[in-house]
Formats: sequence, structure tokens, C-alpha cells
Amino acid sequence: MASGPSVLTARARGWWNVSWSRPCLPLLGALCYCPPESRVVPVRGGMGSSGSRSAQKFCSRFLPEEQEEIDRLFDALSSEAPSSDASARCFSLKALKSHVGEALPLAMVTRLYDGMRGVDLTGKAKGPSDSVSQEQFTVSMSHLLKGNSEEKSLVILKMISPTEGPVKAREVQKFTEDLVGSVVHVLNYRQELRGWTQKRGSGPPARVQVLAAQLFSEMDLQGGEKLPGPQQLDCECDRATIEAWVFRAPHVATFLSVVIHRGFLLLRFSLDLATLVPERHVEQEREFESILDVLSVIFVNSHLRQEQRGRWRLLFSSELHGHSFAQLCGRITHRGPCVLLLEDHDGQVFGGFASCSWEVKPQFQGDDTCFLFSISPRMAVYTSTGYNDHYMYLNHGQQTIPNGLGMGGQHNYFGLWVDVDFGKGHSKAKPKCTTYNSPQLSAQEDFGFEKMEVWAVGDASGSQQVSWGRCPFSCSVWRSFILNLVPELLPDRDAGGCTAGLGVLLGSVAFCEVNLPGNRACLGWEAWPTYDEEGRLPSRPLVLQ
Repeated sequence: MASGPSVLTARARGWWNVSWSRPCLPLLGALCYCPPESRVVPVRGGMGSSGSRSAQKFCSRFLPEEQEEIDRLFDALSSEAPSSDASARCFSLKALKSHVGEALPLAMVTRLYDGMRGVDLTGKAKGPSDSVSQEQFTVSMSHLLKGNSEEKSLVILKMISPTEGPVKAREVQKFTEDLVGSVVHVLNYRQELRGWTQKRGSGPPARVQVLAAQLFSEMDLQGGEKLPGPQQLDCECDRATIEAWVFRAPHVATFLSVVIHRGFLLLRFSLDLATLVPERHVEQEREFESILDVLSVIFVNSHLRQEQRGRWRLLFSSELHGHSFAQLCGRITHRGPCVLLLEDHDGQVFGGFASCSWEVKPQFQGDDTCFLFSISPRMAVYTSTGYNDHYMYLNHGQQTIPNGLGMGGQHNYFGLWVDVDFGKGHSKAKPKCTTYNSPQLSAQEDFGFEKMEVWAVGDASGSQQVSWGRCPFSCSVWRSFILNLVPELLPDRDAGGCTAGLGVLLGSVAFCEVNLPGNRACLGWEAWPTYDEEGRLPSRPLVLQ
């Protein structure tokens, strides 16, 4: 401590110093050390005590090179209003809008401006200033990008409403919708959707409103009462309520960071978008309209482990791979953790996360990191209750127990079930699923669906790779097998055009795609089909390399 300042201010929830203004280095959890060589920024005291009005010095949390970038941006913004007094330089809302252009919605630019000019540097201001000074700009950027929930809430409160005092809950709701909409807007404008799209069209509420509603639902009234609905939108929310909300809903701070980093093109490399928006990978770049959009991906992705968030790889899509349970099994087993989701005939979207590889077997599998979720009409995640271990179930070809894919609950009463008769399923929960505490996810208890997708998450390890390729035997091998075991697929035994398909071995079950005249089928067997060129058993199985 010999090289540090002689005076340290100890605050558990904010880093403050009365004499220095270089980035604070946390010491012993509560103290802060500020190297003694940069600008002093006076700000209002009382970050932890609303009764204090003494002027203290703000210690920026930016590194020197970061502070230089902050200063350059301020210089660009204030260049339209030159002043002989450097300390009196400032910028207007018009200058900020001109700089941002179309990267952000005008409503969000205005909110950011109100948050900046609402910073009280003296503790005596009666309202927001007419323009934004360099100190206000630095303080607000430091709070929003690097501050704790208390510091962020000071600026956010002014972004919600520039007036003094508490804000209405409906104002917080509108701010949340603007914030979520701005994230999609700026990522689309900067072409950083990473392969995903923005959901459009009529029908259920827009995904912007759905995710905003989920974030807004994290807010508690004073006394811990949950916001139940429209009847509470006129209640007042003070700074403590906003602070608790920012702490409880980390997406609020994350989304603000995205808006600032990408909207202002400020400190862009300090934000790793890969952990927020995973890269979308579809084999051979085949185009199709996914059930998912960028906001629903962000929501589900945020509940995965850090190492699973960077990349999503499509394993199965009913649109691309057909309405076939055999195809589903062939493409998702032994492929590692994955997310599956469905859209029922009523437009509701829901699914589950499987934390480990699917296996075809009559026992339950998985662990307590699996979960179910809903995307539309509301976004929610339902995690393990610990009541039982019925996390995942996948079975095929059995006579005495259910054949299909399930998550949670029990046989014939799953929280989420996809039947072997593909296109049918159920979600049973009266009152809740015992495994995940989830409600009924679908509009109807027994539902039908057309769209289903399964995405592997994270980078595939060698043990999870499945090799697909051209069959090493000629098509007559498959033709012999088809004619002998499944002749109903080829009524005319003399018809031509049968081609060797794709196959893969998954445990003890084989799956193969066979192209027949006017008929494309994916077949599954309990053991390998082993007919040779002359219809006899060959010496080796039909393994694909």
C-alpha cells in the first residue's frame, strides 16, 4: 500500500475516492485504490445513503486506453458546439442523434441522452441539465458499462423518466420494450445477428414484447409483492426497486451494454457477443425458416453453461429432414447436449434442454441441469425440482412401454412428449410437472405439431461426432433388403431407380435413408441389415465411413 494514495474511501457498494480519478483497483473487497494521474470528476455523494449531499470525487472505472476512447467520442459529439473554455464543452441531443444515425431507434437515443444529462454532479441540481458535459458523459458511461446495480439504477431511472422522484410501473414496462427492441435493431443494423433472424408477422405477441414482459416480471414491488398484471401498472417504483430489478434481471444491464457498444461503436471489443448470441450453423447452409428468432435464442442461450453458448448446430428439422421419428432418432442420438423445440398447431412454442446425449433405451436418462422452457406466448424456464430423475426419455420399438421422446413427469404423463407417431404429442401437468414444476406448455394437453427442431449446443467433441456417408455396398444390397423385409415400400419389384442411401449406427439400432422411385424413407432396425450382393449374410456389417 506504500505506493497507493494516503486517503482511501471504503464503500461496500461503490468505489469512490476524494482525490484521484484513474481506474479503481479493488482491494480487500471494500477499499479502492486509484492511481494518481488523471482527471478528477466530482459527483454527487450518497450512492449508498440518500441523505448525504456532500460533493465527492468520482473515480472512473475505465482503463487508460478505454478512457481515451471515451474522450474521443465526447470530442466528436461536442465538436458542433465549440467553446474557448474546455471545461464548459458539452453536446446536445441533436448531436447525439446525428452521430448515432439509424443504428438505434430515436426513442432509445433520447433515453440515453436523458440518462446522461440527469447525472447530478453537485448534489444541488433541481432537474436535468440542458446538455451533457464531459463529466456527465464519463460518469454515465462508467455506471452503465462497468458499474454495480446501484450505480446502473441511477442512470436507468433517468432513462425511464427524466423527472425527479419515483416512476410508474407502466413507464418501466415501456422502457423495457424499448430496450429489447433496440437490441434487435442495432444487431440487425450492424449485421451481427450471427445467422439468426428477427421474427415478424401477425399472430402471437411479437417476441420483443414477450421477452420484455419476461424481464418486467422480474420486478418486485416494495415488500416483495410480485407485479401481477395491468392493475399494478400505476404503482410507483423508487430507486431501490429499480436497483433490485437490475440486480435480479441481469439481461437489463447486458442489453444496455449491447446498445451502447454497438450503437455508439464504443469499446466494441470489450463485449463478447458470442456468449449472448450463438453462431447459427446449418449443414451445407441449407435455408429454412426456423421456429427460433434472435431474441428467443438469446433467452434460452442465457440459461446454458458458458461453454455451451457460442455455437448452435442444427441436428434435426422437420422442415428439412421430414416428419419421421426414425429420422429424429438417427440425427439426435449420441450428439451431446441439445435444445429441442416445437410449435404446436395453436402457435405456441416450447421445448426442453437435454444436458447430455440422447440414447435409445427404455430407461430415463439425463441429470438435474436439464430444463423445460416456453417461448410463446410467454418466455419462461422450468428447472429441476429434485422430486424424481425423469429428465429425459427416448425409446423405440418396444411393445410394453411408451415409444417416443419425453422430458419430465412419468410414462404416459410427460411434461413434454413427442410420440413415435410423429406429429403428435402431449404436455400434461395438473397442476405442475413433478420433474420440472412446469405448467402445461402446449395450448391443448394433447397437441399436434408440424414444426420441430433440435439444435446441438457448444462445440462438438470427437466422441459426439456421427459420420454420415455413402453406403459401401451397391444399391442391390438395399434393394434385396427392402424386397425381403419391407416390400410394401416398393410395390413394383421390377421398378428401377433405387439408390443407396445414408446410414449411421447409433448404439444397437441402425438407421438408413433409402431413395426409392417416388418414395424417400428413413428406416430403423434393431440390428444391422446384413444382406450381401446375392441376398446372403455378408461377413461385415454395413458400416458407413
